[in-house]
Amino acid sequence: MRKNKSLMGQEEENEINLTPMLDVVFIMLIFFIVTASFIKEAGIDVNRPEAPTAEKQEDAAILIAISANDEIWIDRREVDPRAVRSHIERLHAENPKGSLVIQADKESTNETLVVVMEAAKQVGVANVSIAAIDD
Repeated sequence: MRKNKSLMGQEEENEINLTPMLDVVFIMLIFFIVTASFIKEAGIDVNRPEAPTAEKQEDAAILIAISANDEIWIDRREVDPRAVRSHIERLHAENPKGSLVIQADKESTNETLVVVMEAAKQVGVANVSIAAIDD
């Protein structure tokens, strides 16, 4: 009978405890979700002008698109030109170090572009860029 108990004890000791491994996997999953950077989209496709001196802009926290019909799009929603400043202010408060990138269509007017740039200046966004296609 005694021999039987020792065999049972050895079988229990030979099993692999998966709890620590599952803890590590769960912590890694949380780490990757928290550190993942999500792609921001303005909400419409813009036909950007070409520029031979275009440079790649990193860390664009605010992305604004201006369509050919002078519609302003932020976070996949059309925004009234009078409300652009409040939207930029809210997004800038979420990420004060991020930059603002304006994707203006070739067919859009300069007036709409100036409205967006002026709103960004009033909010205090230091880094404003205009998106273009490099050659």
